[in-house]
Amino acid sequence: MELSVKWNEKMAFSGTTPSGHEIKMDAAPEVGGENTGARPTELLLNAVAGCTGIDIISILHKMRLEPSSFHMDVKGERADDHPKKFTTITIHYALEGDLPEEKVVRAIQLSKDKYCSVSHSLSAEISASYSINGVKGQQSI
Repeated sequence: MELSVKWNEKMAFSGTTPSGHEIKMDAAPEVGGENTGARPTELLLNAVAGCTGIDIISILHKMRLEPSSFHMDVKGERADDHPKKFTTITIHYALEGDLPEEKVVRAIQLSKDKYCSVSHSLSAEISASYSINGVKGQQSI
């Protein structure tokens, strides 16, 4: 995979993805940016969620299951010292619909342990929890 990232002045950059999408990045005003785009670390957490979310929907579809709603709450903890990398990432998967718990757990496990290339590219410890129709899951992941 190759892409291009261009400096746009001050702390702003824009990247063009191989699929043709533009991503704007910038720093906070307190470090010289103008807040015209997402922070790269914000994009990284979004990438982890997007990757695992795509996996889970794909796996559930193969199981002939269709969530009526699905969102993820993601929390990343970073080291205090430079390079201030993510040390832990916690993802809570909230799904709605007629979804058997064991199949939801299986889809999450497959994404976490096998398929999500973004999370497997990081050294952070990644943990997960889930709820179905607002009820916290009972199985460990």
